[in-house]
Amino acid sequence: MGKPFTPRLSDDVFLAERAEVLQSFPAGAAVDFEVGVERQKALPLSKKFSHVLAEAHANQQTLLQPRAGVALLEEHTALMQGLTPHCDVLPTTIDAYTRLNRYGDAQAGIDKSKAAGTSLLNGFPAVNHGVEGCVRLVDAVEKPIQVRHGTPDARLLGEVTLSAGFSSYEGGGISYNIPYAKKVTLEDSIRHWRYCDRLVGHYEDHGVRINREPFGPLTGTLVPPFISHVVAIVEGLLALEQGVKCLTLGYGQAGNLVQDVAAMRSLRSLADHYFKSAGFEDYALSTVFHQWMGGFPEDEAQATAVICLGAMAAKKARVTKIIVKTPHEASGVPTLAANIAGLKATRQMVNMIGDQNAADTSDIAQEAALIEAEVHAVMRQIFQLGQGDVARGVVAAFKQGVMDVPFAPALANAGKLTPVRDNFGAVRIFDVGNVPLPDDVLTFHRDKISERSVAEGREASFDMVVDDVRAISASKLIGRPAA
Repeated sequence: MGKPFTPRLSDDVFLAERAEVLQSFPAGAAVDFEVGVERQKALPLSKKFSHVLAEAHANQQTLLQPRAGVALLEEHTALMQGLTPHCDVLPTTIDAYTRLNRYGDAQAGIDKSKAAGTSLLNGFPAVNHGVEGCVRLVDAVEKPIQVRHGTPDARLLGEVTLSAGFSSYEGGGISYNIPYAKKVTLEDSIRHWRYCDRLVGHYEDHGVRINREPFGPLTGTLVPPFISHVVAIVEGLLALEQGVKCLTLGYGQAGNLVQDVAAMRSLRSLADHYFKSAGFEDYALSTVFHQWMGGFPEDEAQATAVICLGAMAAKKARVTKIIVKTPHEASGVPTLAANIAGLKATRQMVNMIGDQNAADTSDIAQEAALIEAEVHAVMRQIFQLGQGDVARGVVAAFKQGVMDVPFAPALANAGKLTPVRDNFGAVRIFDVGNVPLPDDVLTFHRDKISERSVAEGREASFDMVVDDVRAISASKLIGRPAA
């Protein structure tokens, strides 16, 4: 199909924009690209995210990564050090003010946290701590650190953290807009993330490999696999065009084992298909599975069971990395102890499943084939709408409802596609909206939903959808009516 992309940013355009980004907040003045390159090159292999991912993929190992971040540098460093013995790669979850580029409010949160003696932010304000603070963090830990956030405009955050030695950067112009923002246009977020990808590509041009990871789960609420796959593939294509060479594509657990395993397996094969069809050969691809992103049971034992189900699905699918949840998901920001508990439970399940044969059934093959047909149908329309430009195509696709993420807040999202579970808990399409799925695919979805309607003695309706959204927090997978 050739290269269906907006061209790579030229050095002149990129460097001119870079000057503006670095002048937008005082922390930018301390960013020195050449020093950042040397700092990245000097990292031991054990601190380079791309190296650790490659080793895990080659050895068929599954890495564990929690989510964690607090306001103050010393406390965040201690948190990372406390997590290190129990995980394989480290996160730094960024606070909500920084995600919105509200650095003044983030500083106020730091100051109030110091006065209170505890974190009053829901993450680590990396821009405010600056290059110097982030360097101190990287130097203080023994494993690679990834920036995890949720930012439509993450340009300055990327500059600060990559210069400091963070070796992986999460997000994308779609996945960090549609599920997170309401009024940010896709044109703006895709443009800003093109800068982030070119920044990573610029490091690559200078001999430094930074891992890039689009955010797979999207809203994390009954998202059909093909929807998140299309976003991952499009964001992967846009990143590759800007010079990114190391990609991790992800998916959020839906709950049905067959569907989750099929989704992860199809994601890798679909990504390779579209990347190679576009002329890209020189890239490293790994996969990440996000444990359940919806509502959790309040009871810790029940929450641990949800975590273990995710660990089982991920390992059966032979993913490269698992994002691990905690038994405290229903009650707020998890403690270090809760993070460790989730990691231990996941590690135990991964170890036990890892010694068993990989799942390979006709049900998984059928589900994977369905997902592939759905992805191809949507990708064809994106390419047609963009007339050879995938960025323009995906913007048009969202405007027309060809792409539609369930339960997303963005005004750029149509919000018509409605999912529901079938009688075995797999996510099906209740209302397709304007998404161009083939007739035979839609018939399959309708038949599966009808099986559940018969079993429960009720018509499929939005009430069924609402019941499904609440089900796992109520210790069920399917939102069945009370007996």
